[in-house]
Amino acid sequence: MLLKDLLGNLNIIEAKGNLHIDIRGVTYDSRKALPGYLFVCIDGFATDGHQYAQQAVDNGAAALIVQKDVSLVEDVTVVKVENTREALAVISAQWFGNPSQSMDLIGVTGTKGKTTTTYMIRSILEKQGQTVGLIGTVANCIGTEKIPARRTTPESYDLQEMFDKMKEKGAQSVVMEVSSQGLKLHRVTGCAFSVGVFTNFSKDHIGGFEHPDMEDYFKSKQMLFNLCKQGVVNKDATHAQRVIAEASCPILTYAIENDADVRASNIVTHSNSVEFDVDTPWFKDHIKVSVPGLFSVYNALAAISVCGLKGVDAALIKEGLLNVQVPGRAEVVPTPGKPYTVMIDYAHTPDSLENILTTVKGFVKGRLISVFGCGGDRDRSKRPAMGEISGRIADFTIVTSDNPRTEEPSQILKDIEEGIKKTQGEYIVIEDRTQAIRYAMEHAGDQDVIVLSGKGHETYQIFKDKTIHYDEREIVENILRESEQNP
Repeated sequence: MLLKDLLGNLNIIEAKGNLHIDIRGVTYDSRKALPGYLFVCIDGFATDGHQYAQQAVDNGAAALIVQKDVSLVEDVTVVKVENTREALAVISAQWFGNPSQSMDLIGVTGTKGKTTTTYMIRSILEKQGQTVGLIGTVANCIGTEKIPARRTTPESYDLQEMFDKMKEKGAQSVVMEVSSQGLKLHRVTGCAFSVGVFTNFSKDHIGGFEHPDMEDYFKSKQMLFNLCKQGVVNKDATHAQRVIAEASCPILTYAIENDADVRASNIVTHSNSVEFDVDTPWFKDHIKVSVPGLFSVYNALAAISVCGLKGVDAALIKEGLLNVQVPGRAEVVPTPGKPYTVMIDYAHTPDSLENILTTVKGFVKGRLISVFGCGGDRDRSKRPAMGEISGRIADFTIVTSDNPRTEEPSQILKDIEEGIKKTQGEYIVIEDRTQAIRYAMEHAGDQDVIVLSGKGHETYQIFKDKTIHYDEREIVENILRESEQNP
């Protein structure tokens, strides 16, 4: 493909060299540059691609896209633009033939609920007989084929390549989580969203390499509603009115508390499901969802709204929600022969921890035992807040390690203790997560529920000097096996 055709409508500040050269491939990794390739210099968090421009040229790159001046030995085509991340997104979409335009692309953004909502939408659309692509935190899926996810929203080139593969495999729809970083860093620029969903908004991803403040975080999420043809917004959410006011597309609303286009009432929560009546522009019915909790009602309303807009029959919507399975979200782990229940949930923010613990507290007949920690190199203010929440709601809390990263686990635990000490809640600190889970299982009684929060779908634990395999399902299974061997 000719370089000039790849550049499309990009605002070019300066171009040196021949724009009519044939490009054989596109990359943003200098190590993958081959003869005839276009190398896009991304100024990233950890490294700056401009520093590797000469390496890419040495490997055979025929042209570069830059936003900074670079010094090269060889004479190659250099195109300077204002933002190379945006350029990479536009070029990548063009390189793969704009595959998202050939499928029905649905994007879901929000602080919480993105994963569950995408799984619900996928479940419903599959009941309709569609082949559905899924892109998100847990995994990327093309029909039944699963591809492990490295980040919630992939880099733009990788995303467009994935769209292309989904198109080849016959995907009619793609449902994806759209992170604030994915929006801010132009990973979804050039994507043709038919519907964008706003689930909710609360404090998260502030500091470090993410967002400097809440306004930047909000504005990043708001960007989705300038990229989609139709918006779906949770009217009960903080900043919902602002999303609606600033959106450049028509908006359909859903809610429990406020008047909305799609509304739930008569909600009844069970230990493994939730039921409610729904009133929509297309139908009125009674819905049962196989994931418990009030937050599941909100996620289901979002899925109903999207699928209602798509003309999906009410019976198929009901069936999809009844049979949906979401890894690591209120997931019950088998504990055969034991009088207690173990539940895994990804809750890793104050709001999400309060949601899952409040949900379980509503149906538990024994004690609620909360096992959780907080990640290192993340917003420290969340730690005492989460400690206070667990101490207030749970009957017993075990404070433990999560992904400490470069921080000392002991300091993270002390931060959590600051909050839990403000409550009357009983607790113990056990730094080693496996030992914490073992302690919970050994001390759980009849009809108790143990909630392991923070890891959810994750199958690893990140330390200062290493990342280890860590799947809580396997940990629980191993502890049960050991107890059988050493009664």
